[in-house]
Amino acid sequence: MAVDWQDKKSSFEVIDVRNLTNNFLPMILRQAQKVDLNSGLCVVQSFEPKPLYSALNDLGFEHVTEKVSDHEYRCYFYRTEMNTITYESGADMPFKPTAILNYKVISDILAGTVVDFWEQVWETEDAAIDLKTKLLLSMSNAMGASRFRQATRELIKAYSLGVTVRELDELFTLLAWNQGIGHFSSEIGPSPTFAVYKLIKTKEQKGLGRKEILDDIMERFGDKNPDVSVQPRGRHQPRGR
Repeated sequence: MAVDWQDKKSSFEVIDVRNLTNNFLPMILRQAQKVDLNSGLCVVQSFEPKPLYSALNDLGFEHVTEKVSDHEYRCYFYRTEMNTITYESGADMPFKPTAILNYKVISDILAGTVVDFWEQVWETEDAAIDLKTKLLLSMSNAMGASRFRQATRELIKAYSLGVTVRELDELFTLLAWNQGIGHFSSEIGPSPTFAVYKLIKTKEQKGLGRKEILDDIMERFGDKNPDVSVQPRGRHQPRGR
């Protein structure tokens, strides 16, 4: 990694997200897309925001992180390429791990520990299991435990990475086999996960493209949907993404 740009860090725009409790990644991605080549930005967080690294790397950024204190990390991102966001690249994959912010409410140290565990599971270099397969395995495990919120998010992420309807057909057949017809009928069938699956099949049968289908899915089953969101919604908390 080149570090000859570090003398420019003081000129970077600073985005301090330490007091934000909602999903700030879309805002950071929007700001990052505006950054010119050979320019940068600085993100300040109370724990090391490792999930940002891969997303901004896909956009063409290098990064250097400085630990100022136990409650302040400054991540400097410098743009060396003008890449664009796509679902397939992973940079704009739906549902980044915003549940980590819930641990931050308890403790910055706990949030950092959870980030390290997330990185070990999902960001392992030279992983033996590809990301799409990991997501389908995670989805299946969540379905087996009736964690439909998690399962729905994993399904949508897997679809954004290219999972096919045929793969989903076989997966839901396996769920019927392993969970039993009664459980499938009363729990899985009415779940938001199965609703997303049905929506994908219906839209593809009508000839719609994956991007258009994903946009519709995120409108109906994004973080604004209380059955899918992992962020608590207090009475006065805004409902924006």
